Amino acid sequence: MTQTLAEMAVDVLTTADPMEKTAKSRDYAARWFAAREAGTPIEIGRAEAPLRPARPGRPELLPPKDVPRRRPGSEAGRKALLHAVAHIELNAVDLHWDIIPRFAHVKMPIGFYDDWVKSADEESKHFRLVCGCLEELGSFYGELPAHAGMWRAAEDTVDDFMGRLSVVPMVLEARGLDVTPGMIEVFKKAGMKSAVEALGVIYAEEVGHVAYGSKWFNFLCGRGELDPKETFHALVRKYFHGALKPPFNEEKRADAGLPPDFYWPLAEDLPAPGR
Repeated sequence: MTQTLAEMAVDVLTTADPMEKTAKSRDYAARWFAAREAGTPIEIGRAEAPLRPARPGRPELLPPKDVPRRRPGSEAGRKALLHAVAHIELNAVDLHWDIIPRFAHVKMPIGFYDDWVKSADEESKHFRLVCGCLEELGSFYGELPAHAGMWRAAEDTVDDFMGRLSVVPMVLEARGLDVTPGMIEVFKKAGMKSAVEALGVIYAEEVGHVAYGSKWFNFLCGRGELDPKETFHALVRKYFHGALKPPFNEEKRADAGLPPDFYWPLAEDLPAPGR
């Protein structure tokens, strides 16, 4: 019997080994798009997503304040930075698959599923690219401790579709647009060409992921006759723990459909430019 998309998503979520997880993710994405191309789309279906995705025994997951901080100018610091990026990308794989079965009861256009499967596929590619960079440094994903709070946004928004879109792509992934250019400079200075190239791919493709969040958030606001900006502010204040941190990459955020009046009012107590 052919798997539904929701069943594929749950299979990815319940696979602990990162390489097996990302291989399944890429395979299911290829199947989804091949079926779409053939005019025989896979059924969305229903399946019960776990509250938390399966994880390997390593890395050790620590509270954010307990994760050691290292200077990016050293090799140990660059290794820690890449390890953190790999951890973010692996969590992103699960976040993008989780939204499919989690909210399958909400009727959405098929384009919504195209966008999320594509994002999950790209996040899987990103994880593997960064793992390759870690190998160049004689390291691997799991060698260092990692942030235990990465899945908190998913748990907090487990029953709130618009809350999930607000916090994950429109806040957390948008933050990636702000910080990735600085990371690229770190590896340029260190002469790590592969890391520069990997982060360049991530930077380019994350704009699309933020854009998908913005697009479908606005779609749901339109369906519910809600004001997008006011709704976004209310949901971020409800689910995101803390203020947003400038500086913001306003150009890339605009490319992703996030205007400044969405995020500046949620920023730390710093004046916006021109104020």
